[in-house]
Amino acid sequence: MKHDSTFAQSGNTPEKEAHCAPALRRSLSEIVAEYDAKSEAIPAAIQTFNAAETAINAAGCIGGTYGSAVFSTAPSLYERDVRIALLRSAWKHVYEGLNIEAVASAKDRRQLDLKLTTPLPFTLENIAEVFGDYLLDPRFHVLKGLAECFCDLDPAYKNHSRVKIGVAGLPKRIIIQYATGWNSWGRERVKDTLNALRVYRGEARYSYREFEDVMDEAEKYGEADFCGGIIRVFKNGNAHLIFDKAGLLDINRGLAEFYGEVLPDAPTEAEAKRPSTEVARDLQFYPTPRKVAQTVIDALHLSGGESILEPSCGDGRIMDVLADWHNDPEDHRFRKPLVVTGVEYDAARAEQARAKGHHVMVANFLQVAPEPSFDVIVMNPPFYGRHYKKHLGHAVKFLKPGGRLACILPASAHYDHETTIGTWRDLPVGSFAESGTNVPTGYCLYWKPKQAATSAPV
Repeated sequence: MKHDSTFAQSGNTPEKEAHCAPALRRSLSEIVAEYDAKSEAIPAAIQTFNAAETAINAAGCIGGTYGSAVFSTAPSLYERDVRIALLRSAWKHVYEGLNIEAVASAKDRRQLDLKLTTPLPFTLENIAEVFGDYLLDPRFHVLKGLAECFCDLDPAYKNHSRVKIGVAGLPKRIIIQYATGWNSWGRERVKDTLNALRVYRGEARYSYREFEDVMDEAEKYGEADFCGGIIRVFKNGNAHLIFDKAGLLDINRGLAEFYGEVLPDAPTEAEAKRPSTEVARDLQFYPTPRKVAQTVIDALHLSGGESILEPSCGDGRIMDVLADWHNDPEDHRFRKPLVVTGVEYDAARAEQARAKGHHVMVANFLQVAPEPSFDVIVMNPPFYGRHYKKHLGHAVKFLKPGGRLACILPASAHYDHETTIGTWRDLPVGSFAESGTNVPTGYCLYWKPKQAATSAPV
């Protein structure tokens, strides 16, 4: 993102420009300069206000003798309030001027609303941090908005292998509860879903009045047309969104584009299906993003002193977060050190992890003889096909009775293949985007019985 640039565009029709093009006609540095100048001028402006108040009061009395109140309420002005108003105004001006709302998903817009309530200092660096990604990769955010809506509505949309052109199985109808009546949470969900489809098509979102007209018609006549099919409402408050052929095709295309393909960890599908523990020649590597690692580790509720195994640890991303957990400046004095061991087949990645101080064994995890000696296992096995099943089943054998395991997996492992163990939790849409895949993901949490089972649970 160029900090000192004007984000005006030309060559579009007025309608298209109103929807897609940023409306700023000044560079961001000029806007920041105006903000800084006005911020510096606030004390003088308050002095002017106080002087005016004194002059008005003086104009309403003779010789300082009080007659009656000039102001109906005592005027008050605080510098802090003026600064907050100026700061919020500056951020809102850039948010609207860059037309972030045209590409941000419904969830992102709500998060941005929260951020702009207590905004960061108004600097070029902070503007780039908050808004830069929306300008650099708007298509990602449009597709992410589509995926967030549909993944929340039906697990079928979480299966990256099913969401392809020509693949049957996507539901033509989705049901949204509590969609009718004022302030119904389902009503907002309907609006988000219809808007996600319109934004994907390059159209403007429904205005408040347009959406309410659609819902009013549906409630009055039982159904109404929307941009991708029809909506039917029922007396129980549910709404059924029934997609027409074009609507379903657009949903399919959008999700397929967003999810993309998961790289195989074998050169051919035949080799991928071979019942072997041999390591494939083209081993995939999707490093665990720090935010994902933090979420999964938090779910394990570590207390300190645990012996932890990370199979297929790569360059040590999860172990980095485990090290930070122990070194937390507020709590590290009260925590026993974790004993963390990684296993990684790729020698170069293992060396990268070792360079950061981690203990890593270079080996094919599937060929390491299991011994139930670990309190905790945290892992991110391959996503492709169902190879994770072998990794997960082998990992359980390393757990002590009463130990716990967290395993990151593609959502299809849970919703379609039913090969997860323990409890399942979805990760946010696009959690692995920085690692090169948008495949829906989640993680399972498993507590091994204190009395070991006679066979592996997978």
